[in-house]
Amino acid sequence: MKNLIFLLITSLFLFSCQEHKDQQENTDLKESIFLLDSKWQTQDAKEIQLKDLKGKNIVMVMIFTSCQTACPILVADMQKIASKIDPKKLKETTMVLVSIDPENDTPEVLKAYAKQRHLEGEPWLLLRSDQESIRELANVLAVKYKKISPIVFSHSNIITVFNKKGEMINQTEGTVNSDEVAKTVNGLN
Repeated sequence: MKNLIFLLITSLFLFSCQEHKDQQENTDLKESIFLLDSKWQTQDAKEIQLKDLKGKNIVMVMIFTSCQTACPILVADMQKIASKIDPKKLKETTMVLVSIDPENDTPEVLKAYAKQRHLEGEPWLLLRSDQESIRELANVLAVKYKKISPIVFSHSNIITVFNKKGEMINQTEGTVNSDEVAKTVNGLN
């Protein structure tokens, strides 16, 4: 009888610990981009959700491939940041470029852009989605954009760093100090 009571109490204790752990994980993720349930297409036409990036640090920027002004500078900044991240840390990091022009930035266009800009393979990921999902992510990132013509957008120039839980750690707007952004990523667990 004592063994049965002991097993019952132990089971209740373990169950309450697991429940507490589940509640803690949900609390931990309340500020996470992984809570966005939108669907995205990669440059390889693979469908993913942002939560699929969980477990890696993320450096993210919003661009469009036909941009001839700010976007090439933002991409160069992302490349500088990647080059300054410790190689071990870079293996734990995904460098994400999100298109704000899904009509023109098809997976094929994103793939060609990645090749042209030397953004192929790890750690690079180019994404597109529907307008609603893009706008939702832009709001989370505080990125403002507006379509000026069929192929031109006015947009914020913001690079954002997320930790492995999808929590925003740092944002840089305008002129990017790649050393500081890389230092932030290098300091993440």
